[in-house]
Amino acid sequence: MAKNSAAELLTSVDSIFTTQEERDNAQRSYVIDLPAAEISDFPDHPFKVRIDEEMEQMVESVKERGVLSPVLVRPMPDGGYQMVSGHRRKLASELAELPTVPCIVRELTDDEAIIVMVDSNLQRERVLPSEKAFAYKMKLDAMKRQGQRRDLTSSPVGTKLGTRSNQELAEQSPDSKTQIHRYICLTNLVPELLDMVDNTVLKEKGTLQMALRPAVELSYLTENEQNALLEVMESEDCTPSHAQAIKIRDFSEKGKLNPDVILSIMQEEKPNQVEQFKIPRNRIDKFFPAGTPAQKIEDTIVKALEMYRRRERAMER
Repeated sequence: MAKNSAAELLTSVDSIFTTQEERDNAQRSYVIDLPAAEISDFPDHPFKVRIDEEMEQMVESVKERGVLSPVLVRPMPDGGYQMVSGHRRKLASELAELPTVPCIVRELTDDEAIIVMVDSNLQRERVLPSEKAFAYKMKLDAMKRQGQRRDLTSSPVGTKLGTRSNQELAEQSPDSKTQIHRYICLTNLVPELLDMVDNTVLKEKGTLQMALRPAVELSYLTENEQNALLEVMESEDCTPSHAQAIKIRDFSEKGKLNPDVILSIMQEEKPNQVEQFKIPRNRIDKFFPAGTPAQKIEDTIVKALEMYRRRERAMER
């Protein structure tokens, strides 16, 4: 007994003023039907809830069969409940005008709730790059905070918490540690550029698309530099290749990036965008005088095609 600390011998204040039943309830989940109005959204929820075709189908399903899989909520100290997982099901219930939503109520700390929220949503069939970006960042921050508490980690506090958390996150996720780092970099993009990355998944007409790798390079630019690049991208109606993005970042790090430099880089020809096409010689001869150099003919055709594409994109908008 002498080896036990005084703290271990004393009964906690909570246990004095609560019943055993209340203490047991705090440690387990239970299911209850709750009005949607009593459930608040998760703060800074990174996963977007859209009223699209999928949502319309979900609403029809809910009208016919109800919510088959309960949402997950946690009780809040000031009363009411906070959504952890199931924002889309909650919205579908509201649109279907159901009086209540079936809920699993579970006691969770802030960081535990973040981890559960991210893990449950990453299982969805389609997750946008921006959703992964902010979700991974939220979960990594939560894991690092947990690592700083002796009661939530099995390894000593003196270890490199950030490195361990990064590796643990990768082991629990569908993406590698390197890919997760790339996604988290996207959180530094201005919204307009991040929308272009999302559009590689959404494929919305009239909106530019930008691949992940060049977007990661651009995330290192300042906000003013990103906005300057955005203006050039919109005027030129194109996004940078990975090689161009690397060059833009290099000029930024040297303090030499300005709108003129950006325009010059963006107007460089992208090798992967040079199209191969074949036109019968007799059709070409009708439009060009005899003896016209082949390079001049090719340049003229490429410019004509580019003008046609720009007009087509403008009409789509």
